[in-house]
Amino acid sequence: MFTLKPHYAVLLVLAAGLAGCGESSTLQVTDGTGPSPKLPEPNKTLIPTVNIAPAVGWPQGGKPVAAPGTQVAAFAENLDHPRWLYVLPNGDVLVAETNSPPKPDDDQGVRGWVMKKVMGRAGAGVPSANRITLLRDKDHDGVAETRTVFLENLNSPFGMTMVGNTLYVADTDRLISFPYKDGQTAITAQPTKIVDLPGGTLNHHWTKNVIASKDGSKLYVTVGSNSNVAENGMAAEEGRAAIWEVDPASKTHRIFASGLRNPNGMDWEPTTGKLWTAVNERDEIGSDLVPDYVTSVQDGAFYGWPYSYYGQHVDERVKPQNPELVAKAIAPDFAVGPHTASLGLVFADGKTLPAPFNEGMFIGQHGSWNRKPHSGYKVLFVPFKDGKPAGTPIDLLSGFLNADEKAQGRPVGVVNDHQGGLLVADDVGNKIWRVTGAKAQQAGVKP
Repeated sequence: MFTLKPHYAVLLVLAAGLAGCGESSTLQVTDGTGPSPKLPEPNKTLIPTVNIAPAVGWPQGGKPVAAPGTQVAAFAENLDHPRWLYVLPNGDVLVAETNSPPKPDDDQGVRGWVMKKVMGRAGAGVPSANRITLLRDKDHDGVAETRTVFLENLNSPFGMTMVGNTLYVADTDRLISFPYKDGQTAITAQPTKIVDLPGGTLNHHWTKNVIASKDGSKLYVTVGSNSNVAENGMAAEEGRAAIWEVDPASKTHRIFASGLRNPNGMDWEPTTGKLWTAVNERDEIGSDLVPDYVTSVQDGAFYGWPYSYYGQHVDERVKPQNPELVAKAIAPDFAVGPHTASLGLVFADGKTLPAPFNEGMFIGQHGSWNRKPHSGYKVLFVPFKDGKPAGTPIDLLSGFLNADEKAQGRPVGVVNDHQGGLLVADDVGNKIWRVTGAKAQQAGVKP
């Protein structure tokens, strides 16, 4: 007779769907938000906190709750796990319909099996469509009438950016480019490889984002870590937990900044011109640790992972330690709450939404699976002044969790559509939401 070891049995019980296990938060999400978040002592428990919001999707007619002065409607529906967005110069919207690639070495053992069950219940267990879809709103009524397969047969694509007539796409294991002509609704040309990216059968944080410098001469690519806190060894982290600077002309790269556990969204702050990114911090030391954050990115800077968090707060789980690197660790600019899974990031363009949403940063918070109570599940706005965060964050979109704490949707990528709206990818609701000012015309007239 097969008998489970006690700790395996516990993990299986977790996977079977308990509402939550492990410790609970003693602080509010707001305590872990701002330039100087509260950082309690680590609370490492025998059973890691698991508090899944089961994915149920939106009921008929359901939608998020928009902040006062704004309104929200569906721009596109019935997509296949839409994660990331990019707006082409002519206003067409590209959406990466994508999910995790096969990564068998990351799913080994009971813990890996349990994590697959957890992610599946949270809505992340569907196969990747591996395509980029083009959406076109020709009559500017806030709803896409045209939908075409723009690129297919990709490998868990995520980030996209355009330089001149070249479209760059960040697959999970390489950065590639395609020629593009204005107005194209599909690309059939073969890709050109720019650089390989860390991937393979152990590919813990698989999403890779890309953004171009203002002059287009450099590309910046996010590469997440291959573990929570280097439990797979530092050899598995080569080139990871970093932002790369890529020279597409020479097809070379260098590490621009490191110690960033899982950076995703990136954008250029309009006043200072600095690069900012959204970063997911580490797990399994309590519901209140560690806050995810947004930060300006300094060339050559080290941000702590895996040895320390929020500057020089040492993570004792990591062996051996590296005191020399910890001494160089820079604290990020602004915390956005523990375990919020902050992914999307875009700065307000000053003309899309009314005050107070006209100067600052929008953040797509995918939402926690390992905090009790839940955190994230919203689009957060961080006000800025003179190029820096200034003031208390505001919920732009909320209501992604229903009254039973089930996920109707989970926001990911956010982008200005340059036509009076902010677009939000929802990979559980399988929709793209469009947020506008409350007085904007929704039909027939361009906002």
